[in-house]
Amino acid sequence: NISANELEQCVKCTVCTAYCPVLKVSVIYPGPKQSGPDGERYRLKSSLFMDNNIKYCLNCKRCEVVCPSGVKIADIIHSARETYGRQIPKVRDFILASTDLMGSVASPFAPVVNAMTGLGATKFVLDKVMAIDHRRTFPKYSGTKFETWFRKEAAPVQGTFKKRVSYFHGCYVNYNYPQLGKDFVTLMNALGVGVDLLEKERCCGVAKISSGMFDTARKHARINIASMEKAMSDGRKVLTTSTTCTLTMKDEYPDILGLDNTSVKDGIVLAIRYIYEMLEKGEAKIAFKEGYRARAAYHVPCHMEKMGLSIFTRKLLKMIPGMELVSLDSNCCGIAGTYGFKKENYARSQAIGKALFDNINAVNPDFVACECETCKWQIEM
Repeated sequence: NISANELEQCVKCTVCTAYCPVLKVSVIYPGPKQSGPDGERYRLKSSLFMDNNIKYCLNCKRCEVVCPSGVKIADIIHSARETYGRQIPKVRDFILASTDLMGSVASPFAPVVNAMTGLGATKFVLDKVMAIDHRRTFPKYSGTKFETWFRKEAAPVQGTFKKRVSYFHGCYVNYNYPQLGKDFVTLMNALGVGVDLLEKERCCGVAKISSGMFDTARKHARINIASMEKAMSDGRKVLTTSTTCTLTMKDEYPDILGLDNTSVKDGIVLAIRYIYEMLEKGEAKIAFKEGYRARAAYHVPCHMEKMGLSIFTRKLLKMIPGMELVSLDSNCCGIAGTYGFKKENYARSQAIGKALFDNINAVNPDFVACECETCKWQIEM
C-alpha cells in the first residue's frame, strides 16, 4: 500500500533512528530507517532482503511524528511484514489477538477465568508452553459485557435526546472495563447528548495487524466501516474512548490494510475532543463540586501523540477546579498492546518503559491520567 514515491521522500536524516524507543534499549532491531524506507528499496528488488527482525517494531509511530518529510515509516514496516513476511502466526498470537472471541468465551465465566489467570501456576504454564511472560498480569474480565448493560439499562432513554452520537466502545470497554463505557454514557447524557451503539462492531484490528493476521483484520474492518457508514448516514458522529482504536480506524485501515475509509474517516472523533469542543462552543456546561483536590500526572500515549490531540485532554483536565496537572515527559510505555506480553519482548518492553516509570515515581502523583488502555495496564503493572 506504500508507493515508491513515498520511499523517496526519505532524506536519510536518521532523526527517526534517534527517537526510536526500541533502538535505545536493544540492537537486535535494525531501526525505523533501515527497516522502513531503506529496507523497502531492497525488498522491492527481492524478498530475500526481508529481515524478520522488523517484528520488533512497536508501531508506536514516534518515527512518523518526528519525520521532517512526512514518511509513513511504521506503515512501510508493517506492510512489509504482510508482503514479504515468512512467519506464520502462532497459537499464542491468535489467542492474544482474538479479543472478541476470547472476551465472548471468558465473560460468562469471568470470576473463574480471572482467578485462574491470576494463579502463579497458570502463569508458569503460559510462560513455558505459549511464551506469554509469567510476569504479566492479564486484564480482568467483567461478568457483564458493556453491550449487555447498555441495551438493558441505558438504551431505553437515549431516544429522548435530540442530539445523538454513536459509540465505538472497543474490546476493552466491552469485556474488561465496562465502567469506562458507563461513565462515557453518563457524561454524554449529562451534556444533553444521546448515545447509540453501532449496528455491528468488531475489534478495530490493531492486535491482529501486529500479530500478522491481516486478512481477519480486513474482514473486521469492513464490518466496522459499513456500520459507521450507516450511523453517519443518520447524521451521527462516531465517538471513541481509545486512542489506538481511533488511530487504527482512521489511518491504519487505508495505509496498512488498503481499505477505503474516506466515507467515515472524518466522522470518527475521539470523545475527549468532542466534549472539549462542545464546552468551548458553549453547547454544554459542567458544574463542578467544591473542595476537590488532586495531583494528576498526564502521560501522552504514543498514538495520541501521533494524532496530535493531547491538547484537548490537557485543556479538559485543567478545567477541573482543584486539579494540579503535571505533564510527564514524552516517553513510550513499552507495552504496545500484545507486544509486551510476549516472553521474547518482556525485558525490552520494561526497559523502554523505565524512563516513564521513573518519571511517575519522581512526580509522585495521586493518579496517572492517560487515554490508552494498554498504557494503563503497563503503568499499573
